[in-house]
Amino acid sequence: MIRKGKSRAGDNFKTDRWILSMFENWFDPCPYNPNFDIDGLNVEWVGNVFVNPPYSNVTPWIKRAIDHHNKTGHTVVMLLKHDSSTKWFRLIHENGGHILMVAGRLKHQRKGCSSFPSILCVFQDRE
Repeated sequence: MIRKGKSRAGDNFKTDRWILSMFENWFDPCPYNPNFDIDGLNVEWVGNVFVNPPYSNVTPWIKRAIDHHNKTGHTVVMLLKHDSSTKWFRLIHENGGHILMVAGRLKHQRKGCSSFPSILCVFQDRE
């Protein structure tokens, strides 16, 4: 994930390869980058977007995803911690986001499993 400024230990997780393979050629404003030298919130988002945002503060990323989807009609998929007790989780529901549960725990391209469950949040027009 890319986040300009200081990094936090819980912000820098690689996306599992099986998830990345579903979103090949999608724009990713926040690809894994240990240097945190680009601010993905302040770049232009184009087309369909997949983002694995910094987990310490996902709210601005969710707001940006909603805005991008509403303005362009493009699909936005976000990989997030599963935490239904948060304000940002409610924001997803209030704005028509779909929640897809990830079975098991992700590995984030490591040997061990994550300490938390994950979801895919999808902003896409209903047909």
